[in-house]
Amino acid sequence: MNNLENTDNKEQRAEKSPMGGFPDKPGHGRGLPPLGGQGADILDKILIQKVLEVAERKQLKSISDLEKEPLFSRKCISLKKRLTGSASGIISEFKRKSPSKGWIYPDADVLEITWGYCDAGAAGISVLTDYEFFGGSSADLTAARSVVNCPILRKDFVIDEYQLFEAKAMGADVVLLIAAALTPDKTKNLARQAKDLELEVLLEVHNREELDCANEFVDLLGVNNRNLKTFEVDINISKELAEFIPKEFIKISESGISDPLTVIELKSFGYQGFLMGENFMKEQNPADALRNFIKLL
Repeated sequence: MNNLENTDNKEQRAEKSPMGGFPDKPGHGRGLPPLGGQGADILDKILIQKVLEVAERKQLKSISDLEKEPLFSRKCISLKKRLTGSASGIISEFKRKSPSKGWIYPDADVLEITWGYCDAGAAGISVLTDYEFFGGSSADLTAARSVVNCPILRKDFVIDEYQLFEAKAMGADVVLLIAAALTPDKTKNLARQAKDLELEVLLEVHNREELDCANEFVDLLGVNNRNLKTFEVDINISKELAEFIPKEFIKISESGISDPLTVIELKSFGYQGFLMGENFMKEQNPADALRNFIKLL
């Protein structure tokens, strides 16, 4: 699986629609306002869609059904431990599209790319499972689980404990909780439930106020350099928040990282993890792009 056989260039990829169907599309086409339209910011639109999706998923499969899935009982791999012992700290992301960029790599092969990421030295893998805005699916994560021995983060917008049971059933090791989408109490309740399921928790913040969502059930604290309301990126956010992050959390910088020198600089601010997706996924061979990036650290 070392060699990706996709011959499309980046411009062609961006214009294509996904190859084949995705099984996870409840709520698709429900008439939500287009991204960039008036009346709601991007995060609001995503969360409106997520409420619809979760409600439909609950009708299709119960928590009891999820608990019977083959991967539900597997022992999770600790991302926290992997990052502590990792030279690069790179969490490489499998992402077909984004609200800000549109399609990046619509026909990306999840098996080849995630396997390649691990082989190239990633400390962990992040897999988008949101279809509507990111072109992902639960099937992507389960497929990745079948070929990698790295910790896998389910990258999605968690608003309900049902999604934690889903993550466990998919084969995830870590779940993302986004402070901008949750209250401190809701964050704590979801994090507690995740720990009961033996999942690690990555809490994502974008400003100092959102640090109020940090709690004893959180394992890793990520600073998203991207504003989820506007999708603008500023690496300085990670630098400015570093001193306010409690020392018990592994610090992760997320989004907008494209230069090895940035990773080296952020390490001096105490960051041990670096979540990177688009920088690799925009390349013909994302795994080779990661390998070359790590060589420069």
